[in-house]
Amino acid sequence: MTAQAASARQLFPFAALSATYFAHIGFFNPYLPLWLKEAGYGLLAISVLTSVQSLTRLVAPYGWGWLSDHTGERVKLLRFCATSAMLIATALWLNLSFAALVLVLLLMFLNTSAMMPMSEAAMAHLVSQGGSFDPKKYGRVRLWGSMGFLVTVFAAGAWFEHFGLQHFPAWTVASLALVVLSVWRMPDLKETHHSHLEAQPVWPVLRLPHVRWFFLSLFFHVLSHMGIYVFFSLYLDELGYSKTMIGVLWAVSVIVEIGWFFTQSRWLPWLTPRAWLVLCAGIMVVRMVITFSAADALLWLLLAQALHAITFATHHSVCIALVSEMFPGRLRGRGQALYTVLGYGLPGVLGGLLGGVLSSNFGLGSVFQAAAVCAALGTLSAWCFWRSSH
Repeated sequence: MTAQAASARQLFPFAALSATYFAHIGFFNPYLPLWLKEAGYGLLAISVLTSVQSLTRLVAPYGWGWLSDHTGERVKLLRFCATSAMLIATALWLNLSFAALVLVLLLMFLNTSAMMPMSEAAMAHLVSQGGSFDPKKYGRVRLWGSMGFLVTVFAAGAWFEHFGLQHFPAWTVASLALVVLSVWRMPDLKETHHSHLEAQPVWPVLRLPHVRWFFLSLFFHVLSHMGIYVFFSLYLDELGYSKTMIGVLWAVSVIVEIGWFFTQSRWLPWLTPRAWLVLCAGIMVVRMVITFSAADALLWLLLAQALHAITFATHHSVCIALVSEMFPGRLRGRGQALYTVLGYGLPGVLGGLLGGVLSSNFGLGSVFQAAAVCAALGTLSAWCFWRSSH
């Protein structure tokens, strides 16, 4: 089916997967550090355990992406990953040692961290128009992920506030069960490829200067976000915010994210994708400065969270468009995997571990000061990408 003929019915399975997957992420990522803290782990141990997810993003997305590119069986692979992750997550109910918990999280994340790159690659031809990225179609699919995140980050915050964090394993298994249901409801389509594209290499693309600047800007931009993803809940908890308010502050960022994804087809044409990349990076500097300097003022913190519409939602859509442009056709799965590996895997590992060292020695506020520096480096790299693209 051509891109122009892509219908809401075709895109619905991808929207359902996005909704359930990010519903899982919406409670798991914000509250995993708090669950670990209640289990008696210190900041450094928590940073190690939360970095396991990013560690798997160094290898799993590209490995699964390579396999899906060469087999075309993206849906079957998604089903395997989701089902395996749910079964492995049942071990969280056990009284695990530190090493055993690392192993369980490692096995679980090896499956879940590859799901969105494969889904994005499978969906790419449906959200393209005349060979180019269609922000309206993509935004209408991706907003369901944001809505799923919003529901669970708020609901889980209220639940854990009233009933405690002992139910965290049950939430994990239940949310992954919804992911399993969504992938098994997807049509079992296999992508076909022309034989002359079978051996298309990725290295010639990676040697291009503007591609290298793009991935460098992505690396620093996401590295600056690691303060939010790993330490934000702990930071708010230390400042005296309740678990309900922590959920609310996470929810604010997702509400503006939903609004952006729903309306982005109006705003994205205002600038080129390359110009948007520079703007998103610059606004991330502002967001981090507010977070470390005015976090005790709720209104300023709400403003900082509202900037998530630009620093994440806009940045993500622009990056997906640019990756689709730089890695077309047979390179699509590996391009999306590289986006995850270089943009979320490596920054996640470094951000989690270095953030643990910083917070242990200088306090949690120092993590967000370092994040502002990373955002500034991301802005410089994005500007170099924009210049080299011309």
